[in-house]
Parts: sequence; C-alpha cells; structure tokens
Amino acid sequence: MEALDIARWQFGITTVYHFIFVPLTIGLSLMVAMMQTIALRSKDPARKDAWIRMTKFFGSMLIVNFGIGIATGIVQEFQFGLNWSEYARYVGDVFGAPLALEGLAAFFLESVFLGLWIFGWGRMPERIHLLTIWAVALGTTLSAYFIIAANSFMQHPVGAMLNPETGRAELDPSQGSILSVLTNITTLAAFPHVVSGAWLVAAAFVTGIAAWHMVRHHRRADELGRDTAEGADHDHAARQLFRPVLRFGVVAMFVSALVLVVSGDFQAKLMFEQQPMKMASAEALCTTQESAPFSILAVGGPDAFSTDCSGVTHLIEIPYVTAILATNDPGATLQGVDDLNAQYKEQFGETVTDIHGQEVAADYRPNLFVTYWSFRLMMGLAAFSGVLALWALWVTRGRGENARTTGSRAFQWFAVLAIPMPFLANSAGWVFTEMGRQPWVVHPNPDDPTVRLMTMQAVSSHPAWMVATSLIAFTLVYGVLAVIWFQMMRKAALKGVPLPQRDPETDELDTPTLAFDY
Repeated sequence: MEALDIARWQFGITTVYHFIFVPLTIGLSLMVAMMQTIALRSKDPARKDAWIRMTKFFGSMLIVNFGIGIATGIVQEFQFGLNWSEYARYVGDVFGAPLALEGLAAFFLESVFLGLWIFGWGRMPERIHLLTIWAVALGTTLSAYFIIAANSFMQHPVGAMLNPETGRAELDPSQGSILSVLTNITTLAAFPHVVSGAWLVAAAFVTGIAAWHMVRHHRRADELGRDTAEGADHDHAARQLFRPVLRFGVVAMFVSALVLVVSGDFQAKLMFEQQPMKMASAEALCTTQESAPFSILAVGGPDAFSTDCSGVTHLIEIPYVTAILATNDPGATLQGVDDLNAQYKEQFGETVTDIHGQEVAADYRPNLFVTYWSFRLMMGLAAFSGVLALWALWVTRGRGENARTTGSRAFQWFAVLAIPMPFLANSAGWVFTEMGRQPWVVHPNPDDPTVRLMTMQAVSSHPAWMVATSLIAFTLVYGVLAVIWFQMMRKAALKGVPLPQRDPETDELDTPTLAFDY
C-alpha cells in the first residue's frame, strides 16, 4: 500500500473511533441537563429525588465518555499537520479558523463548566448549578457546529479565494470572510442532521439502559412479592425511577427522528445540486435517467461497484423515489455516474498531478460499493430505534396507578441490542459523507470551482513505512482505550441507582439526596 492509502486508513479509523464518543457526549449532555431541570421544577420531593438520582446516574457515564472523547479528538487535528500537510498548507488559512473556535468551545466552555457541575453539587445554589450543565450542553453543541462548518467547507467551499501568488486558499473579504464559512448553506443543512443524530444516539442509550433496569427490578419484585418491603422497593425503582426515564428517552427518540427526516431530506436535495456524483453513487445510478427509482438492493460485488458501474445490477427498486428525493419532481432527469465522470474529465482534466509531480489518470468516481451501502446502513440501522421506541411505549402504557412496567426478557435484550445501532448509523453516515466526496478532499463549488484539491494532492510526502507505523500504534492504543471505555461504561451502567431506604420505625421510604460517587 502507498502512503496515501495508509494515511486515509489512519484518518478513517481514528475518525470513526473518535465519533463513538462525540454524538453520545452531545446528546447525553443535553438529556442530563433536561433531567436535572425536571428535578428542580418538581414540587413533589419523591419525584425530585428520583430525577436527581437519574441525573447523577447518567451523569457519571457522561463524564467517562467526555474524558475519552476529548483525548481522542486531539489526535484528529494533529493528523492535518502530519499526514495531510499539503492539505493544511492549501486551506489552513480558512480551515484553521473554525477549528480554533471549536477548541475554545471544547476545551474552555465544556471542560470548565463540566468541572463546576461535577464538584458543585451541594456547594452551589441549585439554579446556578443547573446552569453549569446547560453550559456544557451548549458547549458541546457549539463545538459540533464549528466542526461541521470546517467539514462543510471541504464539501462546498465558500468565502475563500485562491491566491495565485502563493497557490493557497485564503479568506475572501469581499464574500464576508469567516462569516461566509460559518453560514455556509451546507453547514446550515448538515448541522441539524448531525445534532439530531447525536440526540438519537443518546436517547437510545438512555432508553436501553433504563429498560434493562426496569425489567430487572420488575422481575425482582415479582420474585420477592410486591407485598414485601424489599419487593416494594424494587417495584418502586421500576415504576418511579426507570420507567419515567425510559419514556423520557422515547420522547427524545421521536423528536430526534423527526428532525433527522426533515433535515436529511433537505440535505439530500442540496447534495444533488452540490455533489451530484456522490448522490448518483449512493444510488449506483450509472447512466443519466428520467424518473429515477430508489434502489433497495443492488449486486455486482466490490470490484464491479468500484471499477465498472456497468457491472451493477439493481434487483429491488421503488419507482420515482430518487427523483422525488432529489427535486420533488417524479419526472426529473438525474445525471448518472458515468456521464458525470466524463463531464468532470472535460472540466477538470483527464490527468492530475500528484504530490510527487507525476501525471496520473483522473477518475472522478468514488468507491460505489462503499457509498451505496453506507447510505443504506445509515438509514437501516437507525430503524432499530423506531422499533425500540414503539415497543417501549406499548409495554409502559397507562398512567398513575395503571402505569405498567414489564418483565419481558425479549424486550430487555432488544433494548440492549438497540443501543449501539444509532452509533453505527452515525458512523455509516460519515463514511458515506466522506467517501462519497472522493476523489476530492476539497470538493469544487459548482458556482466557483477555483478552490479545489484532490485527495492524492493533499497527503504528506512521508514514506509508507512511517505512516504504517503510526497507523499500527494508534490502532493498538485505541484498541486498549476502547476496552477500558467499554468496561467503565458497562460498570457504571450495571451499577444502577441505589434504592431508597425505608425508615425502620415508620416503614416509609427515605429518599436522601445522593452524593456524587465517581
């Protein structure tokens, strides 16, 4: 393998690994803030105590996830200067601004206020303490916005011009400069989609864990008998602690799903305009076609997909759907991969000069196999959350004394199975976004294609063995961190919430405020 291929593998592995933590931090910080808000607004002391307990329970997992996410995120920015120095040289004057803003949001706003939140329990007024976790939630969301702005510049460069003297992209004051980058239409379309995807990750995480404990306490109450003191305690935990949080998570899933669908539809239509090759590849649409259908299943194998679009065979299709997704017109004509490739060769050249000064034949098609299937995995894996939400609503239906819980093992294990699915769907979405953009690392703007850069021109001129060494080292270290993270999160999740204690004299539940225990 050449240095370019190894560098791409390294960036892909470290990015996907880092993005395990990012959406959970974004979504869980917001959900924990909402839990604490519900607690402080509760006039019933028992209800307030229950939500405080759940706030601290999920807050402990937020802290573990946040710490590892920050550590792995630093590596991403180092790679721009090490493995992708030509990219950093070409667009560093533009790309560095949103990255710097993200660093301020992540390392100052998030970290400072998270520390205040952790150590402020019982030491700060309740409302001031609540503001600290909301500041964390705001910081994680701002951090996501700046990263999306940086990435969106790679998808659709705006607010920049090419300096002919230096051969570098620079902010263009005539276009509004940094404001144009931060208000890129691609950013405004991608941001709600990414953030709602993070909400879905956190909602499924909260719902899955709450469901596990609700079923566990329900079954334990059945075993002990609800008329016994210990059985009543477990029944109380199932009904008063975990059932409300489970339903809270279900509501969050429905809200995030709605935003995902609306923002995804808008983003898809925008991508058909800005990156028609990516969207044609997502459908394995080889030739220009009128009333293009949506492909459910296509075959041909990795080689046929990646090297010869004509080798792809569509087995299951839904008529007109792709045309509607692209333009809202079922009769619209969409350009195919082969026709776009020919058009780009005429526009950008039959050959391209790589970093070694060699002329290489240009092929403007992405890997069709990866683009096609990552697009479908992104949507298909997210469907697990929908099943979990509907099932959870059914088994917890009812209100007040008629509110139900369940001891179903099937529901309990499906809830656990559904937890990683939004994580995988988010990762598949980013694989689609980045792989579909290839061979460009900075995709040309259809209106002004002067600022553009191909991936083969962006890599550093390191020998392959050097990049391979860092790839192996990072993969091994990240593997160890993954095991540590999983064990810490698993321990925190299985630990559950301490049951309220009963006063031996009055037999009434004693629900003291918990001390934070990390």
